[in-house]
Amino acid sequence: MAVAEVSTERKWFRLSSSDRENLDGYLFILPWLIGFFGLTLGPMVASLYYSLTDYPLLSGATWVGLANYRELLSDRLFPTALRVTFVYSVSSIPLGMSLAILLALLLNVRIRGILAFRTVYYLPTILGGVAVSLIWMLLFSANFGLFNWLLELVGIQPVRWLTSQRWALWALVLMSLWGVGGSVIIFLAGLQNIPAHLYESAKIDGANTLQEFRFVTIPQLTPTIFFSLVMGIIGALQTFTQSFIMTGGGPNNATLFYVLLLYRNAFQYFRMGYASAMAWVLFVIILVLTLMVFQSSPMWVHYEASLRGGRRG
Repeated sequence: MAVAEVSTERKWFRLSSSDRENLDGYLFILPWLIGFFGLTLGPMVASLYYSLTDYPLLSGATWVGLANYRELLSDRLFPTALRVTFVYSVSSIPLGMSLAILLALLLNVRIRGILAFRTVYYLPTILGGVAVSLIWMLLFSANFGLFNWLLELVGIQPVRWLTSQRWALWALVLMSLWGVGGSVIIFLAGLQNIPAHLYESAKIDGANTLQEFRFVTIPQLTPTIFFSLVMGIIGALQTFTQSFIMTGGGPNNATLFYVLLLYRNAFQYFRMGYASAMAWVLFVIILVLTLMVFQSSPMWVHYEASLRGGRRG
């Protein structure tokens, strides 16, 4: 009788092979699920709630509804931070992508030592934001910086890069090109995936180098450009470290990025509810711009598989 009960219990806990595979899969992704719900989704839901409250951080939260969002409309620094962030994004993203494509073309050759060159261009991307900011502060120094030294060599007066309201933001745009190595590797991979027969066909048709670049390289790179554009928008709109370390948002709010203003409200003024509202506004802005890029992609992003399908039709 006891043996029968034990065998029944064993059958009860026996799993089929598919069930075991499913269980193994859930166990493998369990750390990610814990991280997602505990460190991503959970804080997002909490911030959405706090955005509807007056939460001074050092005391309890008080429900105020949409008051934080209405206050944003009257905050004189809110449009300033948006303008600075958008000017930076519109300037740095095209410049970074253009330089990345140019460097990828130069590195997409078969010569001795090309791997070393590719490594050198990628290395700056592994440095941390604070360390990079400190290095660029030295380069932009008005008294002994490298850039002013180069300007003096050609007879141009030194520029107050980080203390001039006119030049501070453009100095940060120039600095953004430092991390272009990551995009270079992505574009290099895209270039190496372009079929060689397309260039051979273009040469047979009499295309020169510029025509090959325009009618073969760029269309075939559009999926990579699309990916880099989306990631560039997401990254540029969240710029923080450069302004926080190098300029503190100055001079005269010339480099007051949106996330820096959010940080001030959260951790300097202890207005966590207001900062949460700012975070959700930024989330909506990034979401809308990303969706716009996705919606426009069928008009300018070309995939080889879809092109083949169109030829069959």
